[in-house]
Amino acid sequence: MPIPKPIRNSLKPYEEFPLQDYLTNTANRLPDKIAIIDEDRKFTFKEISETSDRLASGLVELNVQKGDRIGLLSPNCAEFAIAFFGILKAGATVSTINSGYREREIAHQLNNSGAQILIVHHSLVPMAEAARNDIPALQKLLVITEDPKEELSFWKIIKTAPAGMPMVSINCKSDLAALPYSSGTTGLPKGVMLTHHNLTSNVKQCFQRPGEAATCTEQDVILDFLPLFHIYGMTILMAQAIAVGATQIMMGRFNMETFLSLISEHRVTGLYAVPPVGLNLIQYPNLANYDLSSLRWIVFGAAPMSTDTQKRISKVLNVPVAQAYGLTETSPLTNHDYIDANKARPGSIGPASADTETKVVDLSDGESELPFGEIGELLVRGPQVMKGYFRNEEATAETITSDGWLHTGDMVQMDEDGYVWIMDRKKELIKYKGFQVPPAELEGLLLEHPAVSDAAVIGKENLESGEIPKAFIVKTTAHDTNEEELMAFVASKVATFKHVREIEFVESIPKNPSGKILRRILVEQERSKNTT
Repeated sequence: MPIPKPIRNSLKPYEEFPLQDYLTNTANRLPDKIAIIDEDRKFTFKEISETSDRLASGLVELNVQKGDRIGLLSPNCAEFAIAFFGILKAGATVSTINSGYREREIAHQLNNSGAQILIVHHSLVPMAEAARNDIPALQKLLVITEDPKEELSFWKIIKTAPAGMPMVSINCKSDLAALPYSSGTTGLPKGVMLTHHNLTSNVKQCFQRPGEAATCTEQDVILDFLPLFHIYGMTILMAQAIAVGATQIMMGRFNMETFLSLISEHRVTGLYAVPPVGLNLIQYPNLANYDLSSLRWIVFGAAPMSTDTQKRISKVLNVPVAQAYGLTETSPLTNHDYIDANKARPGSIGPASADTETKVVDLSDGESELPFGEIGELLVRGPQVMKGYFRNEEATAETITSDGWLHTGDMVQMDEDGYVWIMDRKKELIKYKGFQVPPAELEGLLLEHPAVSDAAVIGKENLESGEIPKAFIVKTTAHDTNEEELMAFVASKVATFKHVREIEFVESIPKNPSGKILRRILVEQERSKNTT
């Protein structure tokens, strides 16, 4: 199959500059425009820029060196953006941590990244402190709080630091801006090395789409209800809004009434969302009580959405809807459908972004290109593809080919115009409400329980969540247990989105001769139950 001719025009050249320059430039251009509204607090672009400058100076005074990794553990708030850009301005790398993580998950990421400083929201300090004994290299917690008693207060450091941004030389194509963690195709989360050039290129691919209606501009108001620690929120919402000069409305915890009220109150114009929220919207009984007329477009990502569901959401809300696609490993955006009716293909994630190549290869060998219309694995190549996995050359080599093609692990169909449809996942990650849940991690946890002899975990299809983690358990003869006990055991150790939602007790787990769990057999068995 030939690689389809690009639909979108090239944006080359991709200039080399640090990601934080987007903030500096917008603050110079629109100093007094409101950048962030966080409940009753408002911050202009100038204030966000100058505050992050001071944080950077404060970090340097704390002996932060270029290339150091700094953890950031916080729900969505103005301080998240200030911390993110302040870390970059100090020449360090941001490692954003899921705010729903339990202590063992926090410890894994901080130990793996080698972070010596953690910036943590006051509401999450107990969890961070609980993890601290297992993080020998962690030296300081900087707490996001106004409490004057807190010795290492985020705001105290900002207020006492010298004005002005430290002078740090950045090599944009090799120096890391962000180190988010992703499970990739399997296993425990791995650090995804995203350079400044990866992220600035992808932000440019997001907003420089001439002639496309669903493009973010400085006139837009964006609701940040998706977590900013996730690559979707980090790049598509926060970084893009900063780059173009759009106003961001912060939402720390999702609640449907609050969500709808914020859209109505702040006249939100552009909505980046995930399929479970779309389903909840069209099923919400009091939807008519809210004025959503300000919305210009809605873009869905993080998980596939059927053609029918996409059309229903658009009809109920009277707003054009498109789907997009990406991975943590691609900064994230690689594909984006059009809003315009003459170009849109509902159900599709659209064609590739500018200067992004896509191809579909045979599942058996991962190399042979397939004819248009056949199902295979999607491979992508472009300036947004990660540098690799942090300190994991083997996983990097398995994911990125020698000539730069990244294996997405997703099974797709592509038509002759380059539009792509997600069919299934080759990889065995479970997608619960857009979050990645690695089965192997849950299986390992379940095997720690004395009543579990063997375990396998799969994603079971679910209308509201996309998939839910379902466990198949072989009990030991020495101990007894039940579903509630095992689900509570897992829930005590992992973030909420990783909770096992269903358990089935079985006599044995299907495995190949080398002992690898044959999850595909369990998935097929589960699907057959739903069709009989």
